[in-house]
Amino acid sequence: MFGMIPFDRRDDNLFDIFDNFQKKFFDNSNANLPAFRADIRDLGDKFLLEAELPGFNKEDIALELKDGILTIKAEHKENHDETNDKGEYLRRERRYGSFARSFDVSGIDESAISAAYNNGILELTLPKQVPVEPETRQIAIQ
Repeated sequence: MFGMIPFDRRDDNLFDIFDNFQKKFFDNSNANLPAFRADIRDLGDKFLLEAELPGFNKEDIALELKDGILTIKAEHKENHDETNDKGEYLRRERRYGSFARSFDVSGIDESAISAAYNNGILELTLPKQVPVEPETRQIAIQ
């Protein structure tokens, strides 16, 4: 496994100059912060990934594992509508947030990954693969 390092998309591609103009122009803003904070600890036989997702319900979070890439997605939608007796709005607010991060999980036993969500923290237990030692055998000489 490559040390559980999150993917970092580079913005130095010549063809992406116009797409990245706004991001580079406002470089001192918080635009470069990751979607959510994640801590990864090596516990010897497994890794523990802790992702901070406060304000999300368990149903708002999706985990996807494909081709050695683990993707954590969280999406939150909220509507507050207050009307008077005539059905006219006194207040109407909407809030939407969506976050996603991907991690390389090569060297992880993908079938044994487990997850729990408590108090805004998503905990993923990522057991390391046991290295397979090649089997030796004797060959008879005739």
